[in-house]
Amino acid sequence: MSESDARRKKLNQETARLPWHELQRHFAAGSVVWVSNELDLIEVALQFSFDNKTLVQSWLIQGQVAKASDAQAQNWLEHDALLWATVVPPFVLVQEHKPGEKTAH
Repeated sequence: MSESDARRKKLNQETARLPWHELQRHFAAGSVVWVSNELDLIEVALQFSFDNKTLVQSWLIQGQVAKASDAQAQNWLEHDALLWATVVPPFVLVQEHKPGEKTAH
């Protein structure tokens, strides 16, 4: 198994749906990164873990990855949102529920 495959497997196993209230302290610390539903959360986490600056910068420019905003945090709080979340220190990457998505990621 390649290093990439091993990391992908580990990230997939460590990804969970968490209620926003459990992630708020990470938001307060400035470490929550929102990932667009257009992207695969595990792939984004993998690229963060490999410090792929070129690809991450591209996603940032395209608005597909960004630090979670106050407006997003407020919305997630008001709707008691469940978000997919995975950790790539020092970040917690989150993604909103995709329409039609099953409960397993």
